[in-house]
Amino acid sequence: MRKYWAEIILFLAVLGVLSLYYLNNRIYDDFEEITEAPLPELRFGLPVDSFHVVEGKIKPNQNLGDLLTGFGVSMADVDKLARNSAEVFDVRRIRSGNNFYIFQSLDSARTARFLVYENNRIDYVIFSLTDSLNSFTGQREVEVVQKTAWGVINSSLWNALVQNGLSPILAVELSEIFAWTIDFFGIQKGDRFRVMYEEQFVDGVSVGVGPVHAVEFEHMNKVYSAYRFYQDDRFEYFDREGQSLRKAFLKSPLKYAARVSSHFSHGRMHPILKIRRPHHGVDYAAPAGTPVLTIGDGIVQERGYQAGGAGNFVRIKHNSVYTTVYMHLRGFGPGVNKGSRVTQGQVIGYVGSTGLSTGPHLDFRVYMNGSPIDPLRMEAPPSEPVKPDNFVGFAALRDSLSRDLQLIMWDGHLTSAEQGQVTAQDGL
Repeated sequence: MRKYWAEIILFLAVLGVLSLYYLNNRIYDDFEEITEAPLPELRFGLPVDSFHVVEGKIKPNQNLGDLLTGFGVSMADVDKLARNSAEVFDVRRIRSGNNFYIFQSLDSARTARFLVYENNRIDYVIFSLTDSLNSFTGQREVEVVQKTAWGVINSSLWNALVQNGLSPILAVELSEIFAWTIDFFGIQKGDRFRVMYEEQFVDGVSVGVGPVHAVEFEHMNKVYSAYRFYQDDRFEYFDREGQSLRKAFLKSPLKYAARVSSHFSHGRMHPILKIRRPHHGVDYAAPAGTPVLTIGDGIVQERGYQAGGAGNFVRIKHNSVYTTVYMHLRGFGPGVNKGSRVTQGQVIGYVGSTGLSTGPHLDFRVYMNGSPIDPLRMEAPPSEPVKPDNFVGFAALRDSLSRDLQLIMWDGHLTSAEQGQVTAQDGL
């Protein structure tokens, strides 16, 4: 009897072990099946398999209401959505030509659930069209690629970059770095460069260039170097000796205190014409005859009189990036003629009331790459060199970047790994 019970116990034990083994493998198999299940495809963080997606571009003069009512959203909901989204995104900033995506339900009703608006290639806004009627922002994943390029000048800055598949934005970066040392409108055939920089990509498409880490530009047989270095809570470019590549502008074209009587505006009521039109400058009210100073070194592009507008004016080209204009002058400073060179702080004219003017004042304007900017918001670039306490760190960075630049031969052949690098055969 005892032997019989022992056999039963042994049988049950073996059966239990086999059962545990089977269950363990079954759980493991189920786990494998779960983990190997395909993940849902996401677009802007939304599962596209759960929606019918309509893609399009914002049409000229189309606003949020025009867009959404075409997909069955009521104007009452559009108005509530715009108000709820005010702190996230101003719907009045929707621009024609930008992409949008409507995420609709899969049923026959095709109810609009979400609107995704691409503000640019990176940033987007998701508008929830459900009961919450709110919005939130997101960003596409950006891939940053370290690149190098070289080039020899054969034609122009712009054409050479485009012909070699490089982003034209690189031309803007280089022209701003060397704005005070190289006139990019005067570069010559045979000038050459080599540069280390970053380029950003979204879905394989370039969306931006920069920063430039180091560059050597040979202009008229003289090599100009620039190294990006962090100092005083910002990045700046310095030459090999640690001198800033930028010169500071004067804060104001008037030496003595003057009252700002009119600000930069895209739609100011003109005091004489009584119509709204852009005023892309700053007016300084000052006594007639007050000396007007150029805010930086440059060459006088124009000096003359414009009837019915600027009156007596002076236009000064400071470099390939910045130009300034001084208007309504009573007269001109000594030696200020077209083509003459002026230095920072030099008197180039005197406050007057010529042209369309209600009284003595200076209309001062600043252009950056040909476009007007607000003089009062312009950040005057610093001219401070690398500080003594920072020079050891700067020298170490400079020497490291310089060694890497030397690996990019002037003829474009690389002596280092070429992965992720670009060679421009025509260059700037």
